[in-house]
Amino acid sequence: MNLELFIAKKITYKNKSDKQISRPIINIATLGIALGLSVMILAIAIITGFKAGITEKLTGFGSHIQISNYDNNNSFETYPIDQNLIPIERLSQIEGVKHIQAYATKPGIIKTKDEIQGVVLNGASLNQDWSFFKNKLVEGEIINMIPSKKSNQVLISEKLAKLLHLNVGEKLIMYFVQDPIRQRAFTISGIYNSGMDEFDKLFVICDMRHIQKLNNWEANQVSGIEITIDDFKKLDETKEIIRDNITGIFSNDGSTFKVRTIKQKYPQIFNWLEMLDINVWIILGLMILVAGFNMVSGLLIIILEKTNMIGILKALGTDNWSVRKIFLYQSAMIIGKGMLLGNLIGIGICLIQYHFQLISLDPVNYYLDTVPINLNWFHLLLLNIGTLIATVSMLLIPSYWITRITPSKAIKFD
Repeated sequence: MNLELFIAKKITYKNKSDKQISRPIINIATLGIALGLSVMILAIAIITGFKAGITEKLTGFGSHIQISNYDNNNSFETYPIDQNLIPIERLSQIEGVKHIQAYATKPGIIKTKDEIQGVVLNGASLNQDWSFFKNKLVEGEIINMIPSKKSNQVLISEKLAKLLHLNVGEKLIMYFVQDPIRQRAFTISGIYNSGMDEFDKLFVICDMRHIQKLNNWEANQVSGIEITIDDFKKLDETKEIIRDNITGIFSNDGSTFKVRTIKQKYPQIFNWLEMLDINVWIILGLMILVAGFNMVSGLLIIILEKTNMIGILKALGTDNWSVRKIFLYQSAMIIGKGMLLGNLIGIGICLIQYHFQLISLDPVNYYLDTVPINLNWFHLLLLNIGTLIATVSMLLIPSYWITRITPSKAIKFD
C-alpha cells in the first residue's frame, strides 16, 4: 500500500467542516488553476481557429501549391504555360496530394449604369473543386460547366453585388483593356461571401475558356496549375517533392516552371498568423506561472498548518522524502481538481462559441466574422499534462521546507 498517498487522501478529503486555516487559500489556488487553464484552452482554440479559418479561405482562392511560368510577373495578366507538359498523373500519385486543377486569371473592368469597378476574372477548369464556393454561397448556384460549350455564368461576391447593385440572374458586362479592347457579357449564377473583403472585392469566378479565348490561347494553355494537399503541415515538404518532379521540364520557348506555396503568395498574412503563436506562448507561460505561485503559497500554508503532523511522522521514523511526497500528492489532487474545473469552463465556452457564434468580429480587420474555435483533443491532452507537470515541479522547492522541521519542536507546535 502507498502510505504517502493514503495519508494525502485522508488530509485532503477529510470533513470540510473542520476548521482549517488553509481551506480559503486552497480554494483560491484551485480557482486560480481553473481560470488559468480555461484561459489557456481558449487561447489555443482561438489562435488555431484563426489560423485554420484564414488558411482555408486563402487556399479557397489559390489552393495550397501553384505551378506557373517562371518569370518576375506578379500581376494577374499572366504568361501561359502548356499544361500538357506538367506530369499531372505523376503529381497526383504523390502522397498527400488531394486535387489538381488548372486555372487562369485576367484583369477586367465591370461597367454598370452608375458604377465602374476593376476586378480579376478567376477562370475555373472543368474539374474544378467547388467545395469552397459551395460553402460560401449565399444566393444562387455554382457555375454549370459542360465540356462541349463554355459557360457564360459567373460567381460574384456579396460585396461586389452590393457595390454594383447586382442580383442573381442579371447580366454583367466586363471590358478588357487590350488591343483591341474587348467586351464580354456574363450572367450572374450565384453570389458568395468568403468574409475576406480584400478578395471578395477583387475576384469574379468564370469558365476558364473565356480567358483562353480573350488571350488567344490554345486549349492547353493556362495561367498555372493549382494543387490541394491533405496536410497543411507538410506544405513545404510536398512543394519540394513537386518541384523535383518538374525540374528539367522546359516550355517550347525554353522557359521553366515556378512552384510556390500559398505562404509564399501571401507572406504578409502568414507572417501575421505566425506572430500570433508568440502571443500564445506568452499567455501559456504567464498562466502557468500564476497557477504555480498560487500553489506554492497554498503548499507553504498547508505545511505550516500540518507542522504537528510532520513532527509526529518524523518521530515515528518517516524520512523527509516520504513526508514531502505526502504534500506533493495532496498538491497534485488540488491541482487536478482545479484542472477539471478549468477544462469544464474552457471547453464549455469554446463549445458555446462554436455552436452559437455569440462573439462577432469585423471581417475587414480580422478576415473572419466571428471568433473561430478549433478544439483539438491532442492539444488539450498536451496542455493538461504540461500544466500538471509544470505546477507540481514548481512545488518541489517549497516542499524542501519540510526537511527543516524537527520532531522536538514540531510536536510542541501549536
